[in-house]
Amino acid sequence: MKELPSRQHILYRTAQILLDLATLALAFIVAYQLRFDFNPPTHVIQILLWQLPFVVAVQFITLTVTGGRSFMWRYTGIAHIRSFLYAALMSVTLAGLMRLALPNAEQVWRIPLSVNFFDAVLAFGGTFAIRTLRRVFYENQRRTARQKIHRNSKSTDRDRVLLIGAGQAGVLVANEIEGRGDLDLSIVGFVDDDKLKVGRTVVRKHKVLGTTEDLPDLIDGLDIDHVVITIAQASRHDIQRIAAICEAIPIKVKIIPGLYEILDGRVGISRIRDVQIEDLLGREQVSLDLDSIMSELAGKIVLVTGAGGSIGSELAKQVRRFSPAKLLLVERAEFALFNIDRALRQIYDTESVVVPVVADVGDEPRMRSIFELYRPHVIIHAAAHKHVPLMEHNVGEAVKNNVFNTLLLARLAGEFEAEAFVLISTDKAVRPTSIMGATKRLAELVVQDLSRRSRTRSVAVRFGNVIGSNGSAIPIFQEQIRSGGPLTITDRRMERYFMTIPEAAQLVLQASAIGRSGEVLILHMGEPVRIIDLAEALITLSGLKPNVDIQIVETGIRPGEKLIEELMFDTEETVPTSHAKIFISRIAPLESEFVASALDELQDLVHKKDEAALRACLNRVIPEARIQCNGSLNHPNFVTASAAQAGV
Repeated sequence: MKELPSRQHILYRTAQILLDLATLALAFIVAYQLRFDFNPPTHVIQILLWQLPFVVAVQFITLTVTGGRSFMWRYTGIAHIRSFLYAALMSVTLAGLMRLALPNAEQVWRIPLSVNFFDAVLAFGGTFAIRTLRRVFYENQRRTARQKIHRNSKSTDRDRVLLIGAGQAGVLVANEIEGRGDLDLSIVGFVDDDKLKVGRTVVRKHKVLGTTEDLPDLIDGLDIDHVVITIAQASRHDIQRIAAICEAIPIKVKIIPGLYEILDGRVGISRIRDVQIEDLLGREQVSLDLDSIMSELAGKIVLVTGAGGSIGSELAKQVRRFSPAKLLLVERAEFALFNIDRALRQIYDTESVVVPVVADVGDEPRMRSIFELYRPHVIIHAAAHKHVPLMEHNVGEAVKNNVFNTLLLARLAGEFEAEAFVLISTDKAVRPTSIMGATKRLAELVVQDLSRRSRTRSVAVRFGNVIGSNGSAIPIFQEQIRSGGPLTITDRRMERYFMTIPEAAQLVLQASAIGRSGEVLILHMGEPVRIIDLAEALITLSGLKPNVDIQIVETGIRPGEKLIEELMFDTEETVPTSHAKIFISRIAPLESEFVASALDELQDLVHKKDEAALRACLNRVIPEARIQCNGSLNHPNFVTASAAQAGV
C-alpha cells in the first residue's frame, strides 16, 4: 500500500506552490513598473490587476507542463534550465498571440510586448533562482553537518594528497572531498602538465603547485601521503607514465573511476581507488555514434546469448542503456543468469524489460519456442566455448557449440526475419592453431555464407583478449599473487592484444550498427602487450616486487597456443569504417556448396566422436588452419610461422 504523504510534506509542498505564485505575481508587477518607469497611470494599474491572475495562472500551468515543478529543489542544476526556457517560450507566445489577435475593444487583455518580455525573464528567472538558492542552502547544511561529524569523530588524522589533473574532473573531486569529512583526505594542491596552470588557484585556496616532473620534490617537501589521478579521460599512456614516476619515488598512487563508470551511475566521482591493471592496459575512452546505436536497438527486442558470461553480461548492460523494448538474457548456467539479472535490476527498473531465459542455445526446440514467442529483432551471439587448452581435449563439443549452435541461431534469425544477427568472434580465428580458433573461424564462414541467402543482416565482430574475463590470464595471475606465488606464464616472449570489457562491448554494439551483411568487422586493439610485462605490472600493483616477493615461472606453450596473436590474415584487406576503432575485413567467402559439404562431414564426425578426423577435417576446410593432428603439426607452414614468431 502506498504511503500517504506526511503533514510536514504537505506543508512543504504548499509553501513551494505559494512561493512560485508569489514570484510569478511579483515579476508581472515589476515588469509593468519597468514599462512605465515605476509611475504607471491609474488606469494601467487597473488593467494590471485584471491581467495578473490570468498571467500567473498561465505561467504556473506552463511551468508544470514543462516539468519545471516536478524535480526536487535541492537538486536543481543546469540540466533543468530547459524546462524553464520552454515554459517562458510558451507563455510569451500565448500572450503575444493575444496581443496581436484581440481587437482594441479588448484592451484589458492585451499585454504590452515589452511587459510580456520583461515578465518572462523575471518570472522564470526568479522561479529558477529560488530553486538554486535552495540547493546552495542544502549543500551548505550538508557540508556543515559532515564537518561537524568528522570533528566529533575519534580519528582526526587526514591523509595529505596531491590531485593530478586540474581539469573539470579534478575540480569535481576537490569539491566533493572538501564537502565530505568522512573521506579523511586533506588536499594539499594540484599537479598538472599544463604549465600555464602552474601557480593558479583551482578550488578555494588550492593551487597548481607544479607538473608531474616536479612530483618527487613536491612529495618530499610537502609530506604527501599519496597522489590521486583525477583525469576522467586519462589515456593508458598517461597512467603508465604517472604510475612509473610514483613507483620510482616511491609513493602510493590512486585514481578516480573511469568516465563510463561515473556516467552509468555505478560509482561516484569521489570513489577513489587503487590503480588497477585495467587502467594501465585499457582505459582509453571510446567515442560512440550513439544515434546509430540507438536506431539499431531502441524500441527493439534484443536477444543476447551467453548473457551470464563476461562479454555477454557487459553487452546486456550496454544494450539496456539504449532502451530496448525487451532484452532477452539467454544463458544455460542458472547462477550466472541470476547474477546478471540481479545486476540489471539494481541499476534499472527492469521488471517489464529484461527477461531472463534459461536455455541451451544448442537445444533447437527450446530456441525455436523463444523465437516464436518473442520474435527478436537483434540477436547478439556471445555464447561459445572459448578456453583454448580446454577445447584441445573436447574437440567435438567445441565444434557443436561454436559452429553448429551458431548455424542454428543464424538460421532461426533468418527464418523469423530478424533485422540483425551479430556473432562475437576472436583474434584466435586468424590462422588458427587451436580447435577453439578454428571453430570460431568456421563460425565466421557460416555467418558469411548464410548472409547471402537471408534478409537478416548478419555480421561477425572479431577482437582480442578482454581484461578480467572469466578464466583469462589476469584473474588467474591475481589469484596466484594472493596465494604467494609463483606466478606462471607459458612463455616470456608471448604477446596478446587487450581491451577492457566495457570498451569491447561498446565497440561490438557500434560495429553491429554500422556493419553490412556478410562483413567481418575487426576492432582495433592498439599495441600488443607482452605477458611478462603484464605479470610484472600486476605484482607491482599489489605492492610487491617481481622475482623477489613473487617469482615468475615459465611453464611452456600449451597445445593450440601461439606466441603472437593476429587480428587479420596476410591476404586479408581491411577497409576503414566511419569509426576509427572498427575496420572491415575483405576476404572472399567460401563457396556455399563447399561450406555445406564441410558442415555435413563435420556433423558426421561429431556423431562418430572421431576427434582425430575432426582435426584433419578442420585443417582441410579452413585453408589457413594449422591444427595439431595426432601429436604432429598438420600444416607445412606451421613450423615456419611459429619459428618466425619465436624469433628462431
